[in-house]
Amino acid sequence: MAGGSSGVSFLGVLLLAAILVQTVAVTVTVLYFTNVLNTMKEMFARSSVSCLTRADLRGGYIRSSTEGRGDPCWQVTQQLHILIEKSLSQRYQREISSGVRDEVSRVLPSLVMEDRAPSRPKVAAHVTGSLAPKAEREGGGSPGRRVQGQKISWWEGHKGLAFLQEVRLVDGELVVPRPGLYYIYAQTYFRHTHPEGEEGEEEEEEEREQRGRPMLQYVYKKVSSYPVPILLMKTSRTSCWSRDSQFSLHSAHQGGLFPLAAGDHLLVTVSNASAIDMDERSSFFGAFLVS
Repeated sequence: MAGGSSGVSFLGVLLLAAILVQTVAVTVTVLYFTNVLNTMKEMFARSSVSCLTRADLRGGYIRSSTEGRGDPCWQVTQQLHILIEKSLSQRYQREISSGVRDEVSRVLPSLVMEDRAPSRPKVAAHVTGSLAPKAEREGGGSPGRRVQGQKISWWEGHKGLAFLQEVRLVDGELVVPRPGLYYIYAQTYFRHTHPEGEEGEEEEEEEREQRGRPMLQYVYKKVSSYPVPILLMKTSRTSCWSRDSQFSLHSAHQGGLFPLAAGDHLLVTVSNASAIDMDERSSFFGAFLVS
């Protein structure tokens, strides 16, 4: 029995010794790999700093960009330099632009104020000629008392080249939506057709009268505070044509700047409405807000 118990004790001691040896081996292994990892981290940190400072791990410096192409840090440092130069260039451009703007605002403050001011809504209208019944063209519109010529009331405001932007077209008249300085323009195209064949004395006399009659165009403004339309512009032209031609073409154009109030009406009259060629590219009328 004594021999058996001593054998068990020996096996227990042997087992404890094996466990102790294994524990020591694991501890030594862990300490070894921890030391290796710390060494690698330190080398990596030194390598990163070396890339940024263009210095090698021995404390030296890369002699030139050509000799440094073999270094693994060379491309990193080159990209970093490009990024820094680009950032500095953008910063300098912003500073220069700001400096120039400040200088311009000091010398010409009105330019900067106009640039900073909110954009005004666009107010404009361009109406064009449109086909109208012959009776309407021959009679012309009724512009009211003390107005010369016949009013053109069959303007087109939406089709083709025509448009209305915050401006209304009412009975051939443009209605201004807001006060301001407007540029107003108008063009009318006169087409005189000559009768063919034998003419009587009355027809010859009428043709002679047509030849000597001036072609007139008027632009009026109607305001609520004044009972009579106000003449803004007028133009005239007297032309002679050959009796051998079938028709004659003459245009009358005018334009100018005028202050207008909200609700003012603009209209165009001519001396002979039946002779107007109402093609959209030949006869038109419009206005737009300048300031």
